[in-house]
Amino acid sequence: MRVALFCHSLLSDWNHGNAHFLRGVVTELVARGHDVRVFEPMDAWSVQNLVADHGEAALEAAARAFPEIAPVRYDAARLDLDAALDGCALVLVHEWNEPDLVRRIGEHRRRRGGYRLFFHDTHHRSVTRPEEIAALDLSDYDGVLAFGEAVRRVYLARGWAARAWTWHEAADARRFGPAAADEQGALDGEVAWIGNWGDEERTRELAEFLLEPVAALGLRATVHGVRYPAEAIRTLAASGARYGGWLPNFQVPAVLSRHLFTVHVPRRAYARQLPGIPTIRPFEALACGTPLVCAPWDDAERLFEAGTDYLLARDGEEMRRHMRALVADADLRAELGRHGRQTVLRRHTCAHRVDELLAIYARLERGEEG
Repeated sequence: MRVALFCHSLLSDWNHGNAHFLRGVVTELVARGHDVRVFEPMDAWSVQNLVADHGEAALEAAARAFPEIAPVRYDAARLDLDAALDGCALVLVHEWNEPDLVRRIGEHRRRRGGYRLFFHDTHHRSVTRPEEIAALDLSDYDGVLAFGEAVRRVYLARGWAARAWTWHEAADARRFGPAAADEQGALDGEVAWIGNWGDEERTRELAEFLLEPVAALGLRATVHGVRYPAEAIRTLAASGARYGGWLPNFQVPAVLSRHLFTVHVPRRAYARQLPGIPTIRPFEALACGTPLVCAPWDDAERLFEAGTDYLLARDGEEMRRHMRALVADADLRAELGRHGRQTVLRRHTCAHRVDELLAIYARLERGEEG
């Protein structure tokens, strides 16, 4: 089957977590023998920032790490949709595309038909900037693939789509697993945190659930990510954390393996307005068998099991207790890592999500409602 994906970028994951899951989905589809075409804009913001910071070599490294993915980098003014969508049976349009392209693809579907068309939402804009989603023309789409039940319900309640399915993100199990012994090296510290600063969406939470506990316990911490202002970097240093800058996502397993555990601090919108959405980082950490401690989030869809897959800290004091226990107890670390990885492999890999996607496609092709 020929599949087309229109996304912001798969070459760059600079402040672009959507690339993680979509890379895994494309890889899985290709491994199953599907013909997958990926389209991303030539002037993608994430690509521009990555090249500005790290040069073209960073794009070349991503291309080597994901040989199955060869995106077509297009100029929007010259994009020929007839050629791009020729022979396609399934088309995915990610939410981080220009509204004009979202509209154009919908119009193409209405004129030409012949394929199933889905809008894919992996962001919190539906509740934090609803006017932007409401302005999109999805009338010619088969429906929305939402990365959480809460987002799915928003689309239906507001009449933005007639049909919507919950399609969670997941880990690319081909690349996210316990690091090989020769990749681990010496321990770099007790705790790793991998995530971007970004727009004051969790500044207070990072202080309470990461930096203050690290400082209080005297732990060695490594922080990777981008968009950290100078003040934030000074705050990291004051807590004792080392700032490592941007980290290519395919190098995350090796970094996690050189730390005892990791921490997840969800952005405020996910913790408060969109319960049930963990975002991509916990899936990847658990796939690596890395012990995980989470700041508060409501696992409303029961994706994992708190206490066995990960530890949940309801406040800074509880985070300190969990961190202290993980540093002291190797058996606790091993059990958490084992159980969390088993849960991901059983339910939350990109292979599972491709199964779900193809099942939705098949039901629509049979004339069922989904």
